[in-house]
Amino acid sequence: MTGTERPATGGRLLVDALVAHGIDRVFGVPGESYLAVLDALYDVRDTIQVVTCRQEGGAAMMAEADGKLTGRPGICFVTRGPGATNASAGVHVAAQDSTPMILFVGQVGRWDTEREAFQEIDYRRMFSSIAKWVGQVDTAARVPEYVARAFAVAQSGRPGPVVLALPEDMLTDIVGTPVSLPVAAPVETYPSPEQMRALGAALSEAQRPLVIVGGSRWDLDSVKAFERFVTSWDLPVAAAFRQQDRLDNAHPCYIGSFGVGGDPALHERVAAADVVIVAGARLDELSTNGYRLLNAPVPRQRLVHVHAGAEELGKVYAPWLAVNASPVGFASMLHLAEPRQPVSWSTWRAEGRAAFERWQQPPPSTERLDLAQVVRWLSAQLPADAVVTNGAGNYTGWVHRYHSHRAPGTQLAPLSGSMGYGLPAAVAAKLRHPERTVVCVAGDGDFLMHGQELATASQYRANIIVVVVDNAMYGTIRMHQELHHPGRVVGTELKSPDFAALASAFDAHAERVETTEQFPGAFERSVAAGRPALLHLPVSPEALSHTRTLSQVRAAGHRAAR
Repeated sequence: MTGTERPATGGRLLVDALVAHGIDRVFGVPGESYLAVLDALYDVRDTIQVVTCRQEGGAAMMAEADGKLTGRPGICFVTRGPGATNASAGVHVAAQDSTPMILFVGQVGRWDTEREAFQEIDYRRMFSSIAKWVGQVDTAARVPEYVARAFAVAQSGRPGPVVLALPEDMLTDIVGTPVSLPVAAPVETYPSPEQMRALGAALSEAQRPLVIVGGSRWDLDSVKAFERFVTSWDLPVAAAFRQQDRLDNAHPCYIGSFGVGGDPALHERVAAADVVIVAGARLDELSTNGYRLLNAPVPRQRLVHVHAGAEELGKVYAPWLAVNASPVGFASMLHLAEPRQPVSWSTWRAEGRAAFERWQQPPPSTERLDLAQVVRWLSAQLPADAVVTNGAGNYTGWVHRYHSHRAPGTQLAPLSGSMGYGLPAAVAAKLRHPERTVVCVAGDGDFLMHGQELATASQYRANIIVVVVDNAMYGTIRMHQELHHPGRVVGTELKSPDFAALASAFDAHAERVETTEQFPGAFERSVAAGRPALLHLPVSPEALSHTRTLSQVRAAGHRAAR
């Protein structure tokens, strides 16, 4: 019996709907609650690759990263109860990062609901605050309808995660009559000509304009149109937190990025601006320095806020001009706001660029292994299309400060600040783009959150390179303790394994790197290894952040406590 002759079960309709929507890869951990889906996936194994992960959190983060890279929903399958709770970390990343994603969760049979059956959870209540929509498919014939709606919701407006619960018995129900397979497409929103002319007029009247770019739903054409626009106006452009790949960092208009430990000079430049254009970013807490970068709720500057989600406009800041438009729609209309006269702020833009270039120069260091020099070497050596991923922790400050992104789709980092993200994201990136170099930078605590996904990398020959920065502590929390509770450090010290030996057990190339001079050779051997690789970089506890050493932070904490 061929796949097309098999009975049309709920599970088969679900897989057929995924094929109709162009899905070629799903991530997950198998579970008995959705065996009918797994059985249907067997028949399309030449069309959809099933990536079996080691933990549902890692699977969900891989799906989220795939959604970031493709612009269409990343797909994750997990079982009920603990499978869903583990996956919730990845759903939260998708929510805060505005990434299209669909999480399918096996559910208890319909007859057993509301009895606290084995591993039963009400997913509508569980995910309601972090998903755009949570549904449960109780009728097999409606599976295609629910899937199409999930795709539409996940990728339109402000993108985000959708969760669909799949009762186990529904997936084995047979649908006797043919069911149509609707296919959803993202809805683009466009600014009006009047809005674009107002934008052009605001720039014509400006003395010190500044652009903040970020958000999701940018494609290659919209990025190019945006670059042409800022070039023609000679506009200084800063990137929102962990969205540095929206404009080539070598472009003369690029002046840096916002985030934890950002350049104080960039914050001062925003304060001095008279017109601020926010293109795609939602002005989150870390991009706005705790909502202090601009006065809330009414900024002193003329604020032009462009966002695909109407609910984001005026959410925190009252804009002078609110434009409900997706990046694709906005970029397609930028020609209506082209300059009609020479600009007067080229010196203002050039000063911003010079300040950014100064910020990228590392301070002197006496450390045997200088992370600033390591990242700068990587930035100079990596191909322009290399993907760099990270999770959360103070170590990310060196990556964000000293690495330059040259092309879209080269940064995978969680706006939600979720630890353990970098390794799963790197696996997803390498599977999506096997021809590109993919580097994950992780902290010692961060790596062990999802370090087991190195097994997934080995199984699927995703030859990523993982750089583990090991300072034997949860550095971010240690920094806060030293600053706010001096002399009362507790719960942040770590005794890590031999990371190189651990990686070898996963059949990865592994080396220990103890000095700055050793890193280039070790990295080049990792590239040539032909398998996943891990470089273990033990650093001094003094390497607490890219701006201050542990001793400097401790001294500041004691001074503040006096």
